[in-house]
Amino acid sequence: MDGNFNNSKKIVAKYKMMNAATESFENGHLWILTGPRGSGKTTLCRRLAAEARSLGWDVAGVISPAVYDNGDKSGIEVLDLRSGESRLFARRRVDPNGTPSHQPGWVFDALALVWANQVLSNALPCDMLVVDELGPLEMEAGQGWTAGLKALDSRAYRVALITIRPELLSAARQRWPFAGVVDTESPESDLDPLETQEERRDQ
Repeated sequence: MDGNFNNSKKIVAKYKMMNAATESFENGHLWILTGPRGSGKTTLCRRLAAEARSLGWDVAGVISPAVYDNGDKSGIEVLDLRSGESRLFARRRVDPNGTPSHQPGWVFDALALVWANQVLSNALPCDMLVVDELGPLEMEAGQGWTAGLKALDSRAYRVALITIRPELLSAARQRWPFAGVVDTESPESDLDPLETQEERRDQ
């Protein structure tokens, strides 16, 4: 995981050089960041977004940082990377007495979902698009952050980052066969995060 973090600035810098000569937002480059819960996917997105901004890039999209209460994960926020505005997107189920429920799962805020979809609808065009994260709702049911799927399909960005769990990676690769993959838990991902698609084809 630390290796990917150390390489993050190199990823952004390389895309800046690759796109310096073009004024078009066509043929955007997409990277899938995958790993289990707690493997650092959102943290990596946040760091890459900050470094892209430092290069003068227009960064848009959403990340979903966890909310902690006394060290326990109690909720999930959704943060608009362009404006900095955030909403509470999900909270853990609670019993009638207000204590955390023993039943697994989350209670999602429908208004926050609508808001996040609006943020994603307004994200393009941009230099870096981030969609953290895509889950079974999006990849299997066609629900949830549907605006994020449409934005990614459009390729109206220089580079896009999406986060997804390993069990959904196959579906993501099928939808976006041109994407590269970075495993946040592997010191050596199956694809080199500094290697362009053109370089891979030339090998």
